[in-house]
Amino acid sequence: MRKTLPLSPAPTEHACWLPRHRKSPGAARQELRCFLADHPDSENLLPTGELLLSELVTNAIQHARTARGRLIQIRFRLVCGLLRIEVHDADSRTPALRDAMDSDEAGRGLLLVHELAQSWGSCPRRGGIGKFVWCHISPEAAAA
Repeated sequence: MRKTLPLSPAPTEHACWLPRHRKSPGAARQELRCFLADHPDSENLLPTGELLLSELVTNAIQHARTARGRLIQIRFRLVCGLLRIEVHDADSRTPALRDAMDSDEAGRGLLLVHELAQSWGSCPRRGGIGKFVWCHISPEAAAA
């Protein structure tokens, strides 16, 4: 008699390393899509999650003062329906919101994170090398 194994639950955590390269925001979005594929709130979390993840990865690529060849780590976690996104880099400088001029072509990424995330912040990494920037996205806020 053939035995059917129960389906394993969707993962609640995921992490991977990406190079500091202009294509990494797209790769990070793909990782998030795969992570959320089997979660019931994915349609509410994905659009905002992709946008904020792209901003945080882009900031790590463009603004982190790190040695050549250093990687960026991205982490996702689902806790009670809340999506936590983390982007780790080897630069210990804390990111700060700034006012962008109307004519500026950049400088609004953290403002988007500040406005669209339920909460966000930055913490030093274990071991003292670098930091990670995190944000929380709730399905209710993302769907609004």
